[in-house]
Amino acid sequence: MTIHTQIASQKTVRVGTRDIFVTVQGEGPALVMLHGGGPGASGLSNYSRNIDALARDFTVIVPDMPGYGRSTKGVNKQDSFGDLAGAIRGMLDEMGIDRTHFAGNSLGGAAALRLALEWPDRVNRIVLMGPGGIGTTRALPTKGLNRLLDYYKGDGPTRAKLEDFIRNYLVFDSQSVDVAVIDKRFQDSIDPEVIANPPLTRPPGLVAAWRMDLTRDARLSKLDRPVLVLWGADDKVNRPSGAQWLQTHLPNCDSYIFARTGHWVQWERADEFNAVTAAFLKTGAK
Repeated sequence: MTIHTQIASQKTVRVGTRDIFVTVQGEGPALVMLHGGGPGASGLSNYSRNIDALARDFTVIVPDMPGYGRSTKGVNKQDSFGDLAGAIRGMLDEMGIDRTHFAGNSLGGAAALRLALEWPDRVNRIVLMGPGGIGTTRALPTKGLNRLLDYYKGDGPTRAKLEDFIRNYLVFDSQSVDVAVIDKRFQDSIDPEVIANPPLTRPPGLVAAWRMDLTRDARLSKLDRPVLVLWGADDKVNRPSGAQWLQTHLPNCDSYIFARTGHWVQWERADEFNAVTAAFLKTGAK
């Protein structure tokens, strides 16, 4: 679906009992960008280096997913990917968008894939950056994922914990993230509603864990939507081997591994990410 907008706008979309905060910018085919699940994450903080570039060719729609940013807090821990996918589908319904491209980083990538499995008719093309849910029950969690999942445990959230996660596990170049970014994410991570109900924690039981491993979903091998997988070779949160797994098991999937890059491809390699994403999403356009 193509939407025409002239300037960036921000609004809150009511989906059931939830409010989803959304930023919209650009003109052209719709592109929904779903952020990762690290502490203090939000749509704008994840994609601050990408929105302007992609908005030259697309109507870029950047929500704060439920549990994050300025959206309603709380996620169904028994099926977090399914809950987020359903919320984003509801957002599309309320915005009158019948079909869209998706780009998803980490948790956002898992949510985008789950949405495509549940409602493939709502999806055009998908770009995944180090997506979650790829083989998470087939090996022990990575050190970076452990840091993320344990952020609210022990002595609770601290700025030192968050800085360690971002500088030593989220990116390859520890000095590439400005102090102001860390400060803002820390403040968002200590919102009392978030502390009371962190959006991304260890799954509460085997069934929930299996639902968070998309490699166990038989529908994945039948997903015929074009998919582009972008993964940092030095990703310490989600294993880069997931790129090969997806390329092997998805019917229509390309993959690219970025050298000297961590979990945040769209941040560390922004210019290349923007170019390859735009080119891929334009392929096959009429």
